[in-house]
Amino acid sequence: MKIDRERCKGCELCVHFCPKGCIVIDESYNSRGYRPAVPRNGCSGAPGSSGESRSGQTIPQCTGCAICARICPDIAIEVWR
Repeated sequence: MKIDRERCKGCELCVHFCPKGCIVIDESYNSRGYRPAVPRNGCSGAPGSSGESRSGQTIPQCTGCAICARICPDIAIEVWR
């Protein structure tokens, strides 16, 4: 998964529709003054990868479903399978 920070307006649709919770809104602003969506820490954005947090909890991983890319009104997300 790749999110174009400069194209994203931070509408949060991808955040709400991602079934694995792999996307969050960044705390910093892009050059257009929006807080863009970014992959969650630990979520590689690569379908099929797995991982654990430092506390031992399973980190949500991208499945490559591309719901985020389809719902994005700014066409700011690309997903590879």
